Amino acid sequence: MKKLLSLLVFSFLFFTVHAQSDIWLDINGVRDLTADSISILKQARPIPGSSRQGDNPVLFLVGNSTMRTGTLGNGNNGQWGWGYYAHEYFDENKITVENHALGGTSPRTFYDSFWKPVIEAVRQGDYVFLELGHNDNGPIDSIRARSSYRPHGRLEIAEDSTIIHNKITNKKETVYTFGGYIRRFISEIRAKGATPILFTLTPRNAYEADAPGKIQRKLADFTPAIFAIGEETGTPVIDLNDISATKLEKYGPWKTDYHFYLDKIHTSAYGARMNAQSAAEGILACDDSQVAFLKSCLNDRVHPKRCDQKRKQGLPMVFLCGDSTGKNEDKNPDGMWGWGSQGYTVFDSTKCVFQNQARAGRSTRTFVDEGLWEVVYNSLEPGDYVLIQFGHNDIGGIKDGKERGVIATAKDSSHVYRLESTGQFQVVYSYGWYLKKMIQDTLEKGATPILLSLTPRNEWHVGDGHPRGFIYPVKEKKGKMYIERRNETYGSWCRSVAKETGVLFVDVHNITADALDKMGQKKAASYFNRDHTHLSLIGAQLNAKSVGKGLRDAESPAAALLRKKF
Repeated sequence: MKKLLSLLVFSFLFFTVHAQSDIWLDINGVRDLTADSISILKQARPIPGSSRQGDNPVLFLVGNSTMRTGTLGNGNNGQWGWGYYAHEYFDENKITVENHALGGTSPRTFYDSFWKPVIEAVRQGDYVFLELGHNDNGPIDSIRARSSYRPHGRLEIAEDSTIIHNKITNKKETVYTFGGYIRRFISEIRAKGATPILFTLTPRNAYEADAPGKIQRKLADFTPAIFAIGEETGTPVIDLNDISATKLEKYGPWKTDYHFYLDKIHTSAYGARMNAQSAAEGILACDDSQVAFLKSCLNDRVHPKRCDQKRKQGLPMVFLCGDSTGKNEDKNPDGMWGWGSQGYTVFDSTKCVFQNQARAGRSTRTFVDEGLWEVVYNSLEPGDYVLIQFGHNDIGGIKDGKERGVIATAKDSSHVYRLESTGQFQVVYSYGWYLKKMIQDTLEKGATPILLSLTPRNEWHVGDGHPRGFIYPVKEKKGKMYIERRNETYGSWCRSVAKETGVLFVDVHNITADALDKMGQKKAASYFNRDHTHLSLIGAQLNAKSVGKGLRDAESPAAALLRKKF
């Protein structure tokens, strides 16, 4: 315990000194070292080997801020390392995952200051992931002192060293080459009967100057160096850089940007999950016998979940993404219904496959956060259509209550919130941003997104003039009763996003509201059930017809998939 406490004290002093001045902006323009208390630092990184269950192996993660941002790694600045999510891809009944990465470290600083308690906990049969190199830069003898020795002015894999005076410890230090440090990690892991696995560095948000759309790969020669060391030592190498960079290239600039946060190196939760998925995919694809058991420890999450099992050859699929107005109980004649249950009353089953993926209680944010959108995204194929309809649940608490609210604007916006339910931090985006994410994802897959405005609520007001000009509440005391319109909030934002992205907008809100206004408040009441939002069976059928009408009136290609009469 004395050794561990000494290590933690040194860590605290090391990071406190480094956080005191902007001279600690590194050559990448990043300041990722935070001054955390010793108690927080102990909580942030697990005691090595503490997760071990019986005789099961442990997977130890060794890296820098791309694995764990800063010392906390808790996303309080909107950045996450992929080590936070790595465990989600492994069966905890077979192996446990411990993230010992630490922001700001290089092979040199991790080996000298943080490696000893980790390697002491490693046992025979364990695995150690090594992803180091992002911080192997700068002067070798500066007060930051984290670069490896480069005898020829370039990254070196040959074994060599030099002696310097370390300005932090005020002691002499032997500094090895990049290859020298990585070999030491590998040899010490193998000496314990464990398996080291090398990873190339996570990609940065940077494109090749002479190849538009091509993400930079080599990262100052680290990739070829890591492969060379792997070949020399017989160590498996997972090309994390290439796997993730290939995905980013398919995503395009807008989507690539939100996989990073605040800078071009550190990832958002989206980017961290992507890198964790890429790491798992790399293990799955690796044919080295040394990772055979580790492959058997991967769970089903490594295989993308889909929802297109009902796909029919030659027919496009039409996916509905929304809330309870799209999917509800959908079974009792007198119960609550979502209009997606009536999809085939307007779509022709001989021309397409209608798939209702709406889910009660969801907002744009929770539909994405819970992985519901990812399942649709994984299922999309060229020629498919996606109907996107949200708004009823996007209002409300962002960091409290049901924690499903979004920033109320059509413009791209985000903010880091601390959730009251868990105390954890989360980046929450705007209503328009979440819609654009789903739109861009759909276009990326060669499918067609269509935005639908939300269904109207059974709330009525007295007013004069054309009802589409009204928003609730209408203050006039005379005239006809009109159903409320939300044309200056979600209707406007949805329309704005459609215009910005160039996708079709179907104004279900006003199409249905016009029909309800025409029949009057008394009759319209039967189109709702239990409250002012949820639909009866005939209400669901009416909204399905509104969708069909909107598609046909707009002369959308999707109109060709409709029944002749509905």
